[in-house]
Amino acid sequence: MKPPICCICHDRLNDMDKSGLIYFKETEADKKWKKRMEDEGMVGHPPYADWFCEKHYQEAYKLKEMTKTEVLKILERK
Repeated sequence: MKPPICCICHDRLNDMDKSGLIYFKETEADKKWKKRMEDEGMVGHPPYADWFCEKHYQEAYKLKEMTKTEVLKILERK
């Protein structure tokens, strides 16, 4: 797994009650990654999940039905 560092501002997460890991809508590539990992008995940080600090968590959480790529494009513009 990736360390708990915000994927937007790169701040280390301190308050896990107001920040955290968000899983987004899986793309076809994500589904293939997940199947390959399961088939090979491997574990790792899913490409459709990322960490968000307390400044970015709430906004990202509202968009969790979108893909991670779509959400990052939106949040990085703000």
